[in-house]
Amino acid sequence: MPRLSPESLPEIQRAIADAGLDGWLLYDFRGTNPIARDYLGMSDVHLSRRIFVLVPRAGVPVAITHNIEQGAWRDWPAAWRRERYSSWRALEAFLHELVGGKRVAMEYSAGDAVPYLDRIPAGVLEMVRAAGATVVTSGELVSRFYAAWTLDDLSSHRRAAEHIAQIAHDAFAHAGSLARAGTPVAEHVLQGRMMDAFARAGLETYSPPNVSVGANAADPHYVPSADRPQVITVGNLLLIDLWAREPGRPYADQTWMAILGAPSARAVQMWNTVRDARDAAIAYLEQRIAAGDIVRGADVDDASRAVIERAGLGEYFTHRTGHSIDAREIHGSGPNLDNLETRDERLLIPGVGFSIEPGVYIRGDIGLRTEVNAYIGDGALVITPVEIQQDLIVV
Repeated sequence: MPRLSPESLPEIQRAIADAGLDGWLLYDFRGTNPIARDYLGMSDVHLSRRIFVLVPRAGVPVAITHNIEQGAWRDWPAAWRRERYSSWRALEAFLHELVGGKRVAMEYSAGDAVPYLDRIPAGVLEMVRAAGATVVTSGELVSRFYAAWTLDDLSSHRRAAEHIAQIAHDAFAHAGSLARAGTPVAEHVLQGRMMDAFARAGLETYSPPNVSVGANAADPHYVPSADRPQVITVGNLLLIDLWAREPGRPYADQTWMAILGAPSARAVQMWNTVRDARDAAIAYLEQRIAAGDIVRGADVDDASRAVIERAGLGEYFTHRTGHSIDAREIHGSGPNLDNLETRDERLLIPGVGFSIEPGVYIRGDIGLRTEVNAYIGDGALVITPVEIQQDLIVV
């Protein structure tokens, strides 16, 4: 995973200079900024005091550290500077020395436009500004040096994507077979079966898949439960949302839709709408990338959402079109496809990954979603899995 190191420093400093910045100022206090802690390689280190690290446009990085927590910095390169403080006066004096009169980037989003990036407390911003610094967002630096995948990450993601696609199809076939036999399986039991399949494939996940039958699919964050068992019977739509990864690599995250029996005209029409919204996002990305144009996450959200709005279903598309899948998390810190929940105008630069998942949800009635993943390569868009869903799966 990308981290600050002597090897990565030159490229980071070139990007800082190209952005017209004097530095990237990383801050954390007790996990308030996981981007900073992880990028510094300190996610698993005990730190209970404030830390600052300035990555300057030239010269060596400088860490401001507390006197009682020096052991946490044992791997800090000897050639890099490390200052120690005990009092708040010393901390603020070091900060003034480092950033006074400089333009620095921090994990800050003006007006909380992108909360996934907005990790710096207001009081810390006040302190940094009082030290004489101009603070701007680190959004593009985070996308490039924290959220971006390596080529090995991409290969791993592609393998995971094919595994979970097959697991979803197997789950549909199993549910359909049992329903037709008159012994329908419950949502949570099918969920457990998929978890076993993850284990056999060598995949890990932070939580089990979502299995939603009938109107349950109208809740985008529905959770199957043995306490409220719902069986999957003939005539019902079935949504499966599943996510998994090879250990330590980017997640694959997909949603598939099937129906047990012949679909209604309404279900087909609604499915075609969400599918076309997904494909509109893909086409928009492919066209803009091929032309060498700048692409923002918000613009892709607009292109996809317009399809559902034209179908008269806009009020039922109640979430963003896609979320960042960064090198570490399934809901990552990179750019999202979002101009609804947030104003995500960050650029979709080479190396970033994300989901594309439009949906329509009429509470208590019906819900449909399709989800694939995308990765921005050099001049090309990669979509996973290889075979994406075109029609409702009939089982």
